[in-house]
Amino acid sequence: MLDVVILGLGDDAVPYREAWEKQREIHKQVVSGERPNTLLLLEHQSVYTAGKRTEDSERPVDGTEVIDVDRGGKITWHGPGQLVGYPITKLQEPMDVVAYVRTIEGLLIDAAAEFGVTGERVEGRSGVWVNRGLNYDKVAAIGIRISEGVSMHGFAINCNNSLQAYENIVACGIRDAGATTLSQISGTNITPGDVVPVVTRLFTHYFEDAHVS
Repeated sequence: MLDVVILGLGDDAVPYREAWEKQREIHKQVVSGERPNTLLLLEHQSVYTAGKRTEDSERPVDGTEVIDVDRGGKITWHGPGQLVGYPITKLQEPMDVVAYVRTIEGLLIDAAAEFGVTGERVEGRSGVWVNRGLNYDKVAAIGIRISEGVSMHGFAINCNNSLQAYENIVACGIRDAGATTLSQISGTNITPGDVVPVVTRLFTHYFEDAHVS
């Protein structure tokens, strides 16, 4: 079973620290068995977050606040126009974290395809990428943490957000690639609200198909 919870979209975008606290609360409940696997979907108010491997040279130099978090990966941006998902789910034993990340990538590739966007994996780099000919641009990012056998944090899909915020950082620590959005690639305005039902259906089908405890 997968419980999908919409925390807030559009004008109800959620401050990062508020959502992080909600994640921790639900994580404890999933670990204890009080709650089923849960997927939180939301938009964040604009924020930079930095994973454990973020280097000082990758952070903004204009004094913009960065929230240091306990997920893997490096620095990224969240904000309006981007759909963020936090799957708080119990992984099967023996746990294979790399396989879990690849599963999330596959689900996001499938979601992008429903909007006419061909997403790909790039060897050695997590997330979902779009081939732009001479280079790849990232359309969805992934950063997770596994604690007590249950995942936290998750993914972010660029839907119709501005890309200006990425100019102030070295997003995900990758200097030779850019970012893009579903809207930019498809030539159609695709909002986070448009993507919610697709992601809900794909993730629900996967998690209820007994692939994950």
